[in-house]
Amino acid sequence: ATPSWWGTVGVMASNAANKFLQRTKEKEDFNQYWYSSHTLEVLVDEVSSACAPAPECSHLVACLSTPSVYFSLPESHRTSSYLFDLDTQWKSDRGFVIYDFKKPQDIPPEMHGRFEYVIADPPFITEDVWTLYAQAVNLLLKKGGKVLVSTISENEPLLHRLLELHSNVWMPSIPHLIYQYKIFTNYDAEKLKEA
Repeated sequence: ATPSWWGTVGVMASNAANKFLQRTKEKEDFNQYWYSSHTLEVLVDEVSSACAPAPECSHLVACLSTPSVYFSLPESHRTSSYLFDLDTQWKSDRGFVIYDFKKPQDIPPEMHGRFEYVIADPPFITEDVWTLYAQAVNLLLKKGGKVLVSTISENEPLLHRLLELHSNVWMPSIPHLIYQYKIFTNYDAEKLKEA
């Protein structure tokens, strides 16, 4: 069930997603491909239902290379969430952390083990890149935390080995990407069980 504090998440996520998509162009230099507005609504709803803010939570969601998700989160989540990205166009945002996926060891130590939820969408689908992202996920995630990532279905064995993730039925839409991605999680994502 959706938490009572969530309120009109669909409308909030839709408005935030549409603003992000209208204002922010994908950059080829960073291999950026944004999720569709509907996909952002579904992902924000999943993140929100999987982790409700609590008074003791100082860091809720780590968005690794997922600025479209970060900027579509409601303020109740964004104030305790962080965007880890190499593109400095968001450096003025309170939650921005410069992140070079090739150097997961450079993630600030005070952020290690602090996040309830990590969502990631690397710019490349290769094993070497996923291995580095898995290191970052493991550094950031609290014990028992939840993980959601997107990539091609062929990466399922790799993701299972690296992060014990499994695929979900529902598939995201990424309009300018030539591959069909799937969503992988380390938990039972009820909202992602149907196509």
